[in-house]
Amino acid sequence: MDLQSLTTESANSRTSALDTMSVPEILFAMNDEDALVATAVRAEVQHIASAVELIVKARGQGGRLIYMGAGTSGRIGLLDAVECPPTFSTLPEEVQGLMAGGEGAFIRAAEGAEDQIEAGAADLAAITLSPQDVVVGLTASGRTPYVMGGLDYAQGLGAATISVSCNPGSEVSGHADVAIEVNTGPEVLTGSTRLKAGTAQKMVCNMLSTASMVRTGKVLGNLMVDVMPTNVKLFDRTQRIVAAATGATKADAEATLHQAGGSVKTAIVMLARKVSAAQAADLLTASAGNVRAASGITAGSF
Repeated sequence: MDLQSLTTESANSRTSALDTMSVPEILFAMNDEDALVATAVRAEVQHIASAVELIVKARGQGGRLIYMGAGTSGRIGLLDAVECPPTFSTLPEEVQGLMAGGEGAFIRAAEGAEDQIEAGAADLAAITLSPQDVVVGLTASGRTPYVMGGLDYAQGLGAATISVSCNPGSEVSGHADVAIEVNTGPEVLTGSTRLKAGTAQKMVCNMLSTASMVRTGKVLGNLMVDVMPTNVKLFDRTQRIVAAATGATKADAEATLHQAGGSVKTAIVMLARKVSAAQAADLLTASAGNVRAASGITAGSF
């Protein structure tokens, strides 16, 4: 597929006079275009759901979620990956982001790296990709060689593969088990896929990681029960989460969290079941970490 045929590379008639607009007019034009992104993502929900099922299956068999991309797409994948440990207490290796040109390309552009098809396979080999893992290839254009090379390598090993692009009929879709094609259309600034396409990819990554973590027991109701209290703000949040889930006072929640070694899940089970930290830990182990099953808290009770 030629670049000029891609919708993400075509000119946007609604912003053809961008350089003559006032600042408010530029901002309104950008906001109008951004408003179209959520609708475009919504049109792909069924494919996103299929991708989530692949991720849940991979996690259930001890596999990892691996994002890979180049440029803005790679940075978005890395961003989602690094947010998972503090939000869901995942180990750093459970969700990873690979970027064409290496981690240094996150802060200093290495745009030529995306054309190296063999580099995608090499980066996955370097982290010892296994058949239990799932790889998500992010490419706004839908034709990035680095991503397609990585997806082909993953499929050759038997790992599950997902592609996320922003053009209908993307070439990369033929290299993945599940293809997500968010048709974001022409950018405000012609070809600048850090704009709408970047926003769409961020939204999709939010969905993939959040929904898969919900489905693998990292959430109770809409509470982040696996959040890591690594600063004052987050420790205060954990107290409020424990209190909200159990009806305890914030003071009791704080005391129980200390007894639980900072584990929100353990503290919730301790209070709900009126058991010790060790007993709560045993209940969580027996329920594969599912705090609702371990605590006996029913849906809609808080």
